[in-house]
Amino acid sequence: QTELVESGGGLVQDGGSLRLSCAASRRITGINPMAWYRQAPGKEREFVAGIYPNGETKYADSVKGRFAISRDNAKRTVSLRMNSLKSEDTAVYYCKTNFRARDYWGQGTQVTVSP
Repeated sequence: QTELVESGGGLVQDGGSLRLSCAASRRITGINPMAWYRQAPGKEREFVAGIYPNGETKYADSVKGRFAISRDNAKRTVSLRMNSLKSEDTAVYYCKTNFRARDYWGQGTQVTVSP
């Protein structure tokens, strides 16, 4: 099922910025926990940032102070602003939500940080 679609990935220089977006289908209703994960080649998928129905946010230690997650419930979108990007941020970034006790994932968007 394609319930989440990510966009905004691309190639950026070390120290640059990107803004990722995730759009939820109309089948995903209500206000649900949303998160960004990433997966680099040869590595396990890891949590990056989350935002919850009460507005609380959480970040992986590796991105604290550099990334910011936000949501627009009316537009059913979630964004991830990434600043001061490093080579270790290179990965496929995935949007995730939990809706009615099931996890839904987007197909991912590639972020590549080059020296």
